[in-house]
Amino acid sequence: MFSKIKIYIRLNLARVLYRLRANYTTQDLIKRGLTVGKNFRRMHDVIIDPSHVWLITIGDNVTLAPRVHILSHDASLCHHLGYARIGNVSIGNNVFIGAESVILPNVSIGDNCIIGANSTVSRDIPAGYVAAGSPAKVICSIEEYRKKNEELMSMRPKYEEEYTIRGGITDDRKHQMRNELKNGFGFVR
Repeated sequence: MFSKIKIYIRLNLARVLYRLRANYTTQDLIKRGLTVGKNFRRMHDVIIDPSHVWLITIGDNVTLAPRVHILSHDASLCHHLGYARIGNVSIGNNVFIGAESVILPNVSIGDNCIIGANSTVSRDIPAGYVAAGSPAKVICSIEEYRKKNEELMSMRPKYEEEYTIRGGITDDRKHQMRNELKNGFGFVR
């Protein structure tokens, strides 16, 4: 009983803190009309347009990295036309959107895509591609990207969960990682 009360208080406190910062929880956005699939991961400071959230659809297994913005309206013309432009935003299944990216109205991102950090997605991205930049442009297919990184992975250090915060990384392992990664990328599970 006490644990249920504790969870209730924690959830409501989170909702109040979000609202004080002019943010909305994912559950609040779903109540307003956001469509979200299974295994949706929304990291900190992600903004999903609350004013027209029902125009946004997010598929299964989607990760939004920190500070991603998804906009379904563009108010830049309000002063000139008296209207804002609005458009649907559709994000497919198995999509990763990198930190500080902006997804603009009337955009579709297909299944199995990666959007690079700090990208501005102003046009549709077809399924199965990596896109990056401002404006975002297709760089390569997911398959090409995977093969390139598999080759790199065979030559570079690999680390298991004990090399992460969640795995209880030690100071010695932190030092080891810093030294081993001086000359390039590594990979962590």
